[in-house]
Amino acid sequence: MSAQEIIMYMESLRNEEQRQVLMQFFKTGVGEYGYGDEFLGLKVPQTREVVKQAWDLPLSEVPELLMSRWHEVRLCGLLLLVAKFEKLATKRLEHNADAITKRDEILTMYLQYAEQANNWDLVDLSVHKILGHWLLLPTNLGDKDYKIKVLDDLASSPCLWKQRMSIVCSWKTSQQGDPSWCLRYAEIHLHHSHDLMHKAVGWMLREMGKRVSMDLLRDFLHQHAHEMPRTMLRYAIEKMPEGERQKWMKA
Repeated sequence: MSAQEIIMYMESLRNEEQRQVLMQFFKTGVGEYGYGDEFLGLKVPQTREVVKQAWDLPLSEVPELLMSRWHEVRLCGLLLLVAKFEKLATKRLEHNADAITKRDEILTMYLQYAEQANNWDLVDLSVHKILGHWLLLPTNLGDKDYKIKVLDDLASSPCLWKQRMSIVCSWKTSQQGDPSWCLRYAEIHLHHSHDLMHKAVGWMLREMGKRVSMDLLRDFLHQHAHEMPRTMLRYAIEKMPEGERQKWMKA
């Protein structure tokens, strides 16, 4: 199955009723964050089924999917990158020279087309499994400082979705017991103006507390709760006991 065949097949599944629902849900109206995005009306399981059928699509054809006008086709391209990366990131292949090279190629493509992940679901379904995982693995692209620069460039970009990538990628690093990425980019985005970033930062802080250390989360809150946007704070403390949540909300 080629990229063109994938696009034609997904277009054949178009569902007008579901398309209208998705356009409302992903805020595609004038002045909203998803303005101009176009949908076919496919549900995520349908797109995942296409990915299963097309997992062996050559990497060179994925950009055709990523550049599609259709949201679901771009998601398909991103999920294909995820599938390819995960096959190369098993314990057995972690230090394999060929796997390292191919992972770097996928990561480079992901970053090159990052702006095509132009809604929160496209970021959230892909970034931790590619960029977040890459942060934990050997690479030929550079050392720890290089990895920090990659995320710093995303964090400082004028593109909201790249900014979101810089914090949501820490979902994976926190899962693997490393809180440093979450804490660094939560602090960088602490005063972000957009509600979608307040939710993302709070969510990642919550995950870091759950996966690594609630005491680290409390330390962060002791330093910053008084200046955190309310939505960010609510998301961060969501899994705490009711009494403790009330205490932090009064901070």
